Amino acid sequence: MFDFLIDGFGVALSPLNLGLAFLGAVLGTLFGALPGIGPINGIAILMPLAYTLGLPAESALILLAGVYTGAEYGGRMSSILLNVPGDAGAVMTTLDGHPLAKKGLAGPALGLSAVSSFVGATIAIIGLTLFAPLLAEVAVMFGPAEFFALMVFAFSSMAVMMGKDPIKTAIGAVLGVLIAMVGVDSGTGVLRYTFGLAELYDGIDFVVMIIGLFAISEILLMLEHANRKDAEDEMPPLGRVMVSLKELAHCKWTMLRCGLIGFIVGVLPGTGASVAGAVSYTTEKRLSDKEGTFGTGDMRGLAAPEAANNASAAGSFVPMLTLGIPGSGTTAVLLGALMLYNITPGPMMFSERPEVAGGLIASLYIGNVVLLALNLPLAGLFARVLTIPRWVLVPGIAILAFAGVYQLHSDLMAIYLMLVIGVFGYLLRKLGFSLAPVILGYVLGGLMEDNLRRALSISGGDLGILWQSGISIGLWVAAVALLVLPWLLPRVLRAWQ
Repeated sequence: MFDFLIDGFGVALSPLNLGLAFLGAVLGTLFGALPGIGPINGIAILMPLAYTLGLPAESALILLAGVYTGAEYGGRMSSILLNVPGDAGAVMTTLDGHPLAKKGLAGPALGLSAVSSFVGATIAIIGLTLFAPLLAEVAVMFGPAEFFALMVFAFSSMAVMMGKDPIKTAIGAVLGVLIAMVGVDSGTGVLRYTFGLAELYDGIDFVVMIIGLFAISEILLMLEHANRKDAEDEMPPLGRVMVSLKELAHCKWTMLRCGLIGFIVGVLPGTGASVAGAVSYTTEKRLSDKEGTFGTGDMRGLAAPEAANNASAAGSFVPMLTLGIPGSGTTAVLLGALMLYNITPGPMMFSERPEVAGGLIASLYIGNVVLLALNLPLAGLFARVLTIPRWVLVPGIAILAFAGVYQLHSDLMAIYLMLVIGVFGYLLRKLGFSLAPVILGYVLGGLMEDNLRRALSISGGDLGILWQSGISIGLWVAAVALLVLPWLLPRVLRAWQ
C-alpha cells in the first residue's frame, strides 16, 4: 500500500503535475468563490480544454481533482461574506458563517473554515489511501450481477440521501437514465430516441451533456438575475484572517468528528457534500449546542459543515476509483474525464494504470497543503472575485463552454445540442430539481444496462443470477433497507412511545 503511495508521489511531484495541482487549486478556489459556478461547472468547462491540449490522463485528472477540492474551499467565501452559498455543499456554512461576518468576525471565520477544510480533507485522504486499495481487491470479485446490484444500491442511496425531495431526485435520475439510452442499442442495433437524426446514433456525448446541463443553464440563471445588487456594496470588512489557537482548540473535536462523518457519507454512492454538511451540522448541534448558540454565529457551527464538505469530496473518490461508480455529481463528471482517455475506472485500474490512481491520490495530499497555504494569507484577494460584475462573468463562461465543445467535435450540431440541453437544465432548475441526480442517472444508467445484459447473457436469461451470490444479496438487502428504513423507523418509534 505504501509502495503504491510512494510511486504515486513520484508521479504527482513531477514539474508538470505539480504545476497543474497548483493551478487546479487556484482555479478551483476561484470557481468555488463565485456563487452558482462550483466544482461541477469548473470541471465541465476545463475538461475538454485539458483533453484538447493533449495532457496525459494522470495530469488531466490531477488538474481536475485540484479544481474539485479547491472549489470546496472557495465555496465558503460567498456563504460567509454574502450569505449566498457558492454551491449546494456550502448551504450549511451560511447558518453560522454569515452571522459571524455580521459580528465583525468575517476574517477569522474564513480562516477557521480553511483550517476545518484542511483537517476534514486530510482525514478523508488518509481514509482513501488506506481503504481504496483494499476495496479494489474485494471489487475484483464482482461480476456483472454484483455490479448491477451495486447500481441498484447507488440509486437507492441517491433517492434517499440526495436533495430535500426524494420524488424529484428519483425523477431526475430517471431522466438521466433516459438520456443515456439515446442512440443505437449496442445489443440489438435498434435506434432509441434518435428522432431520425443521424448525429444522435452514437448517443449524447458526455462533454456536451455536462456543459449544456450545468454551464449553459447557469448562464441562463445569471442572465435572469442580471439586475442583482453588486457584491461590493454588501461585502463586510475582513479584518484579521488568521484564526487564533484558542478558537482552534474550541473546535478541534468538532473538526475531527465531522471530518470522519463527511468521509463516511462521501463513500456512499450518489450522496455528495450537501448531504455530508447537513448530517454533520445536525449531529454536531445535538452533541455540542448546550447553550443554544448554533445558528447565531458559533465557531463550531461553521467548522462542522466545512470539515464534512471537504472530507466528503475526498471520500467520493473511493467508489469512483475502486468500483467505477461516482460518489457524487462532481465525481460523475471526473468519471467522464477518464472515459475520454479510454480508461475504465474500477478495481483493475490500480494494477493496469497505477500512475493514474496513485498520482491522483498523492496529488490530493499536495493540493490540500497548497490550498491551506493559499487560503489563509490570500483570503482577502480571493474574496475580491465576488465583486466581478456579471457582464464580465457571463460572456467569459459562455466563451469557454462553446470553445470546449467545438474543440472536441468541430460540429455545429454539438453546439445546438448543448444549447437544447442547457435550456432543459434551466427549466429543471426553475422547477426545483437538482441537476446532480440527472448526471448520476446518465452515468449509472449506461453501466447498469451493460451489466444487466452481461449477467443475463451468462445465465441464458435467468433472472436468478442477479441475487445468486452473497455479495449481490447483501447489496439488494442494503438497497431495500435504505428505501424502507427512513419511512419505517419514525412510525415504529411513535408506536413504541
